Amino acid sequence: MLFYLSPAQLERIKPYFPLSHGAPRVDDRKVISGIIYVIKHGLQWKDAPREYGPYKTLYNRFVRWSALGVFNKIFTALVERNGSVERLIVNANDLKAHRTASSLLKKGLFPNACDEQKEA
Repeated sequence: MLFYLSPAQLERIKPYFPLSHGAPRVDDRKVISGIIYVIKHGLQWKDAPREYGPYKTLYNRFVRWSALGVFNKIFTALVERNGSVERLIVNANDLKAHRTASSLLKKGLFPNACDEQKEA
């Protein structure tokens, strides 16, 4: 079952989209919905359903807009407007630490962290 933003949802976030330069962009609703679908289901870009268009388009738009801070602006505006958050998405990359990460404190590479750890 595919996911598509409703027209009302798209209108709500459209003010945060960067202006198109040169050739017109591919359908924003389709591409943004495809990006959300891929991220929500933890897919690789190449596994995105064809109905959303070429996966390279989804990937390129995601990378460009992420670098421009477009998604951060959208999320911030949505939270500020609603005042509360019902869901929080945490990427597994935020939780993982390399097996040697704990030894960095012992080696003195982060002296301020060592001081804070001793105080606690």
